[in-house]
Amino acid sequence: MLRQCLQTFLRLASTRASQAPVNKTHKFYVKLIGGGTVLYQFSLFGLGGSRTYDMDSADSWMAKPITDLEYLKENSQDMKCRVEALIMRIQAEFCHALEKEEQQEGGKKFIVDKWDREQGGGGITCVLQDGTVFEKAGVNVSVVSGFLPPSAMQQMRARGKKLEGDKVKFFAAGVSSVIHPKNPHIPTVHFNYRYFEVESENGEKQWWFGGGTDLTPNFLEEEDVVLFHKALKKACDRHDKQLYPKYKKWCDDYFHVKHRGERRGVGGIFFDDVDEPSADKCFDFVTSCAESVIPSYLPIVQKHKKDTYSYKEREWQLLRRGRYVEFNLIYDRGTKFGLYTPGARFESILMSLPLNARWEYMHKPAPGSREAKLVEVLKNPKDWI
Repeated sequence: MLRQCLQTFLRLASTRASQAPVNKTHKFYVKLIGGGTVLYQFSLFGLGGSRTYDMDSADSWMAKPITDLEYLKENSQDMKCRVEALIMRIQAEFCHALEKEEQQEGGKKFIVDKWDREQGGGGITCVLQDGTVFEKAGVNVSVVSGFLPPSAMQQMRARGKKLEGDKVKFFAAGVSSVIHPKNPHIPTVHFNYRYFEVESENGEKQWWFGGGTDLTPNFLEEEDVVLFHKALKKACDRHDKQLYPKYKKWCDDYFHVKHRGERRGVGGIFFDDVDEPSADKCFDFVTSCAESVIPSYLPIVQKHKKDTYSYKEREWQLLRRGRYVEFNLIYDRGTKFGLYTPGARFESILMSLPLNARWEYMHKPAPGSREAKLVEVLKNPKDWI
C-alpha cells in the first residue's frame, strides 16, 4: 500500500523520494519533492511505526520491564502495554545521552535500581549522583496498579473526575526525571509523561494522559531558553498549533511558588487530563513531547558543562535549589499523589530533590544583578518565542 502510494506520487509529480532517519530513534520520514518544493510529507510514526519500535528497543532498556516483555509484545495494541514500552525507551535514551556527557568528562554511570510494589507493579529508578557533570540525575519509570487511596480520589474528584464507589481500581505508568547539574550555568530540567486508567465500582472506565517538560536556570541565558521552548513548540505543532501556547501558559501557572510570588523556572509545557481526540492521537502527542527532551536540553548541557564559575555563583545555585525543594514538597501534585499512595517508594518519589540546597534568611539579590534579572522573569513570566 505504501509503495503504491509512493509510486503514484512519483509518476504524477516527477518527484524523487528522499529518506532520512530522525535523531537516534530510527523513525523514518519520507518527503516527496518536486522542483525543490516539498509536495507531501509524512512520518511512519504517524502511521503507527513507533509502536513496534518501542518494543524492539528492549535490548537498550536500563532493565527488564515491570511487565513481562513477551506479554508486552503479545498485547502491543493495549494502551497500558504501549505506554510501558514507550517510557522504558524514553528512560533508556535519556540515561544513555546523559551518561555520554558525563563519561566524556571522566564521570560516573547510572545506578539502576529495579523495585517491586507489594500492592501491584513496580518501577526502575536510575540515579547518577556526585558525578562530574551532574550532581544528581534521576530518571524514574513506574508502572503501578491497585486501589486509589481516599486522598487521591478526593484530588481527582476536585478536578472533575466522576469516581463511583469507595473502591476504585487504578493503573498508572509514567517516566519522570529531574536533572541537577553541578555547574551553575547549566539549568535544572524536569520532565514527566504519564498515563492513567481508573475503573469505578460500577465498571465505568476512564483514561487520560498528562505530562510536561520545564527548565529551571540559575542565570538567565535567553538564547538557551529560546532553544528549549522552540524544541517543545516543534513537538506540539506537529499535532496542533494551539497546543504550545495553551500548555506553555498552563506550565507557568502550575509551577508557581505562591508564597514566594515566583515561578519555579522559565517554564516549558504542562498538561493533564488529556483524553481527546482519541487514545491513539493522545499517545502520539505524548510520544512527540517525550522525544523532544533530548534536543531541548542536551545542547545546553554541552554548551555550558565546561564553563568556569565562582563560589558566589555556586551559592546562588544552592539558593535557587532551595526554591525548587519548596515547590516540590509543598505544591507538586505528583509528589503528593506518590506519597499518599499505599506502598509508595519514597526514595524514588523524592529523587527529584537536589543533593545540596541552601536557605538564607531574607535573601534578596542586588538590584541590577544577573540574579535580580532572573528573579524578575520568574515573577513575571514572558513569551520566549
